Amino acid sequence: MAAFVRVLGPPNSNFLVGYPGISATLPRIEGKVEIRPKDGVSAPVAISLVSICLQRCETIHPAAELIVKKHLGTPRRETVDIVGKELLLWKCDIGRVHENVVLMDLPFVLFIPFGRGGQETNRRIPPASLQLPSRTAETRYELVVTVQQGSADQSKFVTPVPIQRYDTLSTFGMYNRPESADMVSDHLITLGISLPRWSYGPLDPVSVYIKLSPNLDHMKKATKVMIQKITMAIEEEITFNHEGDEPTKKVNRIAKQTTPIGIRMPGTGYTTNLGLVFPSKENRDAEGIIRRGKPHFPMYGVNSFTTTGSLYKIEFFLIIKAHMTNTRDIVLRQPIIVCPFDQQACKEEMESIEQAAKDASHVDANNPMLPARTVIKATDRDALKALGFTSRTTCPPAAEAVVVDPEIPGMTEAQRVRGRGRIPAHRDATPDDVQRWLAGWHRRSTRREWTGQTHAGHE
Repeated sequence: MAAFVRVLGPPNSNFLVGYPGISATLPRIEGKVEIRPKDGVSAPVAISLVSICLQRCETIHPAAELIVKKHLGTPRRETVDIVGKELLLWKCDIGRVHENVVLMDLPFVLFIPFGRGGQETNRRIPPASLQLPSRTAETRYELVVTVQQGSADQSKFVTPVPIQRYDTLSTFGMYNRPESADMVSDHLITLGISLPRWSYGPLDPVSVYIKLSPNLDHMKKATKVMIQKITMAIEEEITFNHEGDEPTKKVNRIAKQTTPIGIRMPGTGYTTNLGLVFPSKENRDAEGIIRRGKPHFPMYGVNSFTTTGSLYKIEFFLIIKAHMTNTRDIVLRQPIIVCPFDQQACKEEMESIEQAAKDASHVDANNPMLPARTVIKATDRDALKALGFTSRTTCPPAAEAVVVDPEIPGMTEAQRVRGRGRIPAHRDATPDDVQRWLAGWHRRSTRREWTGQTHAGHE
């Protein structure tokens, strides 16, 4: 008999507990596997073992953006890895091929790796779920439940699980330290920049301090240099197959701003502050409605962010270019971090991360506390009651099931017996209807006794 299998998370929450990328929160996936007979059939299910694992699927297709290359270029490449370890939830007794099971509820906890792991891919911090436009690259996660039924029949049931990374939040102190860099052109002009912070999210302001300094040893030539304009841009660099023999790179310019200057190089140098707003992705359609996203991928405010997978890597660079005459232009390329959350969202997450770390301090990763599993076999007493079935259902007649209100005055036991037979035994009769009928019957009986008539005479 085929089995109906589904995976449920904790009540009123998602599968994911903790914050992936932050080891103090012990990121993990909690839930339970429910197994029932399929399509409401009460016949038991033969089960040998049940296991569960978290599976990561990565695909790249660099030629997917162009229709011609999509059909004539290289095919889509895909890899599938298991994150962490596969967990055995249940196994039948030794010496038995299978057990006939009516119902199963199997709790589980899958811990997400939070270490570097070296060459062991299953111990690395998993990258976040992401799908680039045209599916040129994507990473998705699935909970795979394997149910062995007998010696030959094996079924797999897949449940999508979106995963996000929280180790690039712009509110972390490591990203709020100033970063500086410089570049020299023809030994005449030095371009120096300073970034107050270097992690940004959607609609975050990106500001940079720029200084052009002349070479004191060649001051005469340096002062003849004309500063025409300064360009500030943000570039996205995607490297496909970065761990392979033939990596390919694709660069997209996602933001640009040009500031005209038009002055000669002063002897003391030239300084300025430039800034732009990091672009965001519009999740609303033309009617202002946010459509339901795909179950494998969270809804981000950016098209992509800093991440590294097995088949691709996404990096971002801040480009500062000084356009000058009488010397070569200077281009400085400074790496930055792009986070899928804006500055306000990062601040709001900090308190939740702190609380998750406190909760994780009471969790033993080697022996987590789980609810007791429920396994009801076909040989157990009243096994079908777990599915809502009963062997026999008895329903007494409505007239006999009605309880007469004992507070009606003047009603004797004989009247109570005679009245029980006259109560309307209609299925739709409510207790109020019965009480009204009894009250009217009592008034009629009393009136007959006053006039000297008996019930037997009327009957």
